[in-house]
Amino acid sequence: MNLPSTFEALITEANQLNLYKKLLLQLNKDFLLANIFFDLEEEISPSNLKLLLHETVYKLIQENFSEYLNLLYIVDVSEKQVKALDGSDTLKLSEAVSFLILKRVWQKVWFRNRY
Repeated sequence: MNLPSTFEALITEANQLNLYKKLLLQLNKDFLLANIFFDLEEEISPSNLKLLLHETVYKLIQENFSEYLNLLYIVDVSEKQVKALDGSDTLKLSEAVSFLILKRVWQKVWFRNRY
């Protein structure tokens, strides 16, 4: 499986495979398991999804770092990938982490659909 390198590519692939709604459901499920309120509507646009995910991760980093770490653990984001990111700008860091979360959730959805 080749993971998409951009948010747009990921969403395009999810839509082509008719898995966008399953992606949203898995995101909701993972956030719920981490005890973080993140209720996505099934009709949310990709741009709003990106904005909401980024905003939520940013707030977690700023206000509740332990919940942020728990979310990364629940979603199963690679610690190595997170450590490789530049943490000097929290806004950019939260955007990059949001994409890592989305990519990992996409992997789960894609594998479930495929196998």
